[in-house]
Amino acid sequence: MEKKDIYEHLAKIYLDASIKRKNKTQEHTKLFRNLFVTSVVLIFVMGVFLAFNLSQTKGLNSQTALVLQPDAVKLNFHFDPAKKELYSISLNSLNLNKYKTLAFSAKKVNYKDNIAMRIEFINTFKEQSEFYLKNIPLKWQEFKIDLAKFKTLSNWSEMFKLDFVVEEWNVKEKKGVVYLDNIRFLK
Repeated sequence: MEKKDIYEHLAKIYLDASIKRKNKTQEHTKLFRNLFVTSVVLIFVMGVFLAFNLSQTKGLNSQTALVLQPDAVKLNFHFDPAKKELYSISLNSLNLNKYKTLAFSAKKVNYKDNIAMRIEFINTFKEQSEFYLKNIPLKWQEFKIDLAKFKTLSNWSEMFKLDFVVEEWNVKEKKGVVYLDNIRFLK
């Protein structure tokens, strides 16, 4: 082998090695760049997810609730022949001793109307107690009524039913609509 062949052979080995090194370096650079971009995107998505969850739970408290009616209920009254309109929930001998509050949202439709609604509990022993909720608002409003306000009930261990009643003498207009939503008991 001549010197020239040896130099060419060494040059070829050196150039092939440097090209492979450049390719490996470029591959590593691409890999690190992809990992970095993926990490940044993942951190951003996690941050958005956490921010959304915190904003959703910010107004919630840690009360335990027994939901009776999660969907909105329309109480449509027309007092031409009728004298009252009611929405009744059967409680099936439910024990409410551990619960302290009845909670729900309500609104009326007619801004001219002045509506008072009677809320009534009846237990299986035929004890009955009522509470009047005055001035149902035009926009959704959350109501929390302490069960202690239903004073004539002595036994909350076997409840029969819960009624929401609109009576003719407790409204200004003879026709109207009251909506109830998210009816539940809180501990």
